[in-house]
Amino acid sequence: MPLETLEPNPVWNADAHEDIVETLARVGDVTYRVWGGDWCGDCRSLLPDFGAALEAAGVPEERIEHHPVDQDKEGEGVEEYGIEYIPTVVVERDGEELARFVEDEGQPIASYLASQLESVESAV
Repeated sequence: MPLETLEPNPVWNADAHEDIVETLARVGDVTYRVWGGDWCGDCRSLLPDFGAALEAAGVPEERIEHHPVDQDKEGEGVEEYGIEYIPTVVVERDGEELARFVEDEGQPIASYLASQLESVESAV
Protein backbone atom coordinates (compact mmCIF):
# COMPACT_ATOMS: atom_id res chain seq x y z
CA MET A 1 0.00 0.00 0.00
CA PRO A 2 1.62 3.27 -1.08
CA LEU A 3 1.88 6.31 1.16
CA GLU A 4 -0.39 9.02 -0.23
CA THR A 5 1.76 11.62 1.52
CA LEU A 6 4.68 10.64 -0.76
CA GLU A 7 2.76 11.91 -3.80
CA PRO A 8 4.91 14.73 -5.27
CA ASN A 9 4.07 18.29 -4.24
CA PRO A 10 3.00 19.92 -7.53
CA VAL A 11 4.35 23.35 -6.55
CA TRP A 12 7.82 22.15 -5.48
CA ASN A 13 10.35 23.93 -7.69
CA ALA A 14 13.07 21.58 -8.94
CA ASP A 15 15.01 24.49 -10.49
CA ALA A 16 15.37 26.07 -7.05
CA HIS A 17 16.85 22.79 -5.75
CA GLU A 18 19.05 21.89 -8.71
CA ASP A 19 22.00 20.61 -6.63
CA ILE A 20 19.76 18.30 -4.60
CA VAL A 21 18.07 16.91 -7.71
CA GLU A 22 21.44 16.32 -9.40
CA THR A 23 22.77 14.45 -6.36
CA LEU A 24 19.68 12.23 -6.09
CA ALA A 25 19.90 11.49 -9.82
CA ARG A 26 23.63 10.75 -9.72
CA VAL A 27 23.40 8.13 -6.95
CA GLY A 28 20.63 6.42 -8.90
CA ASP A 29 21.36 2.80 -7.98
CA VAL A 30 20.03 3.13 -4.43
CA THR A 31 16.77 2.15 -2.78
CA TYR A 32 14.78 4.63 -0.72
CA ARG A 33 12.83 2.94 2.11
CA VAL A 34 10.24 5.36 3.45
CA TRP A 35 8.38 4.83 6.73
CA GLY A 36 5.45 7.11 7.42
CA GLY A 37 1.74 7.41 7.94
CA ASP A 38 -0.84 9.36 6.02
CA TRP A 39 -2.33 10.28 9.42
CA CYS A 40 0.98 11.86 10.61
CA GLY A 41 1.34 15.65 10.50
CA ASP A 42 5.14 15.55 10.06
CA CYS A 43 4.75 13.08 7.18
CA ARG A 44 2.10 15.25 5.50
CA SER A 45 4.45 18.21 5.88
CA LEU A 46 7.74 16.62 4.75
CA LEU A 47 7.03 13.74 2.38
CA PRO A 48 5.32 15.56 -0.55
CA ASP A 49 8.42 17.70 -1.20
CA PHE A 50 10.62 14.60 -0.94
CA GLY A 51 8.36 12.82 -3.42
CA ALA A 52 8.72 15.79 -5.78
CA ALA A 53 12.52 15.72 -5.44
CA LEU A 54 12.61 11.99 -6.23
CA GLU A 55 10.37 12.55 -9.23
CA ALA A 56 12.52 15.46 -10.49
CA ALA A 57 15.63 13.28 -10.12
CA GLY A 58 14.01 10.55 -12.21
CA VAL A 59 14.13 7.96 -9.43
CA PRO A 60 12.07 5.00 -10.67
CA GLU A 61 9.14 3.80 -8.55
CA GLU A 62 10.78 0.41 -8.08
CA ARG A 63 13.57 2.12 -6.14
CA ILE A 64 11.12 3.67 -3.66
CA GLU A 65 9.70 1.33 -1.03
CA HIS A 66 6.69 2.53 0.95
CA HIS A 67 6.39 1.27 4.54
CA PRO A 68 3.15 2.62 6.03
CA VAL A 69 2.89 2.40 9.81
CA ASP A 70 -0.14 2.62 12.05
CA GLN A 71 -0.62 5.10 14.88
CA ASP A 72 1.30 2.78 17.20
CA LYS A 73 4.16 3.03 14.68
CA GLU A 74 3.92 -0.63 13.85
CA GLY A 75 4.41 -1.96 10.36
CA GLU A 76 6.71 -3.78 7.98
CA GLY A 77 10.42 -3.42 8.74
CA VAL A 78 9.94 -1.26 11.86
CA GLU A 79 11.74 -3.68 14.18
CA GLU A 80 14.38 -4.70 11.63
CA TYR A 81 15.35 -1.09 10.87
CA GLY A 82 14.87 0.32 14.38
CA ILE A 83 12.21 2.83 13.33
CA GLU A 84 11.05 4.99 16.25
CA TYR A 85 9.97 8.24 14.59
CA ILE A 86 8.28 9.02 11.30
CA PRO A 87 8.94 9.98 8.71
CA THR A 88 12.14 7.96 8.48
CA VAL A 89 13.89 7.39 5.16
CA VAL A 90 16.72 4.88 4.82
CA VAL A 91 18.84 4.92 1.67
CA GLU A 92 20.49 1.62 0.79
CA ARG A 93 22.76 0.25 -1.90
CA ASP A 94 23.12 -3.51 -2.19
CA GLY A 95 21.65 -3.93 1.31
CA GLU A 96 24.09 -1.46 2.91
CA GLU A 97 22.68 1.62 4.61
CA LEU A 98 24.21 4.79 3.16
CA ALA A 99 22.08 7.48 4.79
CA ARG A 100 19.13 7.88 7.14
CA PHE A 101 16.74 10.78 7.65
CA VAL A 102 14.73 10.78 10.88
CA GLU A 103 11.79 13.11 11.57
CA ASP A 104 13.66 15.79 13.53
CA GLU A 105 16.76 16.43 11.38
CA GLY A 106 15.87 20.13 11.10
CA GLN A 107 15.96 20.35 7.30
CA PRO A 108 13.98 18.98 4.38
CA ILE A 109 14.39 15.26 3.66
CA ALA A 110 15.86 15.67 0.16
CA SER A 111 18.34 18.30 1.32
CA TYR A 112 19.50 16.23 4.27
CA LEU A 113 19.85 13.00 2.28
CA ALA A 114 21.61 14.74 -0.62
CA SER A 115 24.26 16.10 1.77
CA GLN A 116 24.67 12.66 3.36
CA LEU A 117 24.93 10.96 -0.01
CA GLU A 118 27.46 13.55 -1.23
CA SER A 119 29.65 12.61 1.76
CA VAL A 120 29.32 8.90 1.00
CA GLU A 121 30.06 9.37 -2.69
CA SER A 122 33.14 11.52 -2.02
CA ALA A 123 34.48 8.91 0.43
CA VAL A 124 34.39 6.20 -2.26
